[in-house]
Amino acid sequence: MKLFKLQPSQENTAYMILKDDIEKTASELKAAYTNLQQVTEPELIDYYIYQTKAVQTRYQYLLNCAKKIEDSYTKNPL
Repeated sequence: MKLFKLQPSQENTAYMILKDDIEKTASELKAAYTNLQQVTEPELIDYYIYQTKAVQTRYQYLLNCAKKIEDSYTKNPL
């Protein structure tokens, strides 16, 4: 539940921060996949599998947040 509405400048700032987080998470995901492909130790394989899944989950969450913001802009343009 929203208790207050963000001002347009605050919405833009939040959206820009979200976009930066998405880009950083995409880089982390690429690194996690690279590490998973190169590792040979069984314990490290498990670690990179869990790390990849965690980053994938965060990436999907951030994309969903961005989609909600974009949908709200199309419904209520400034």
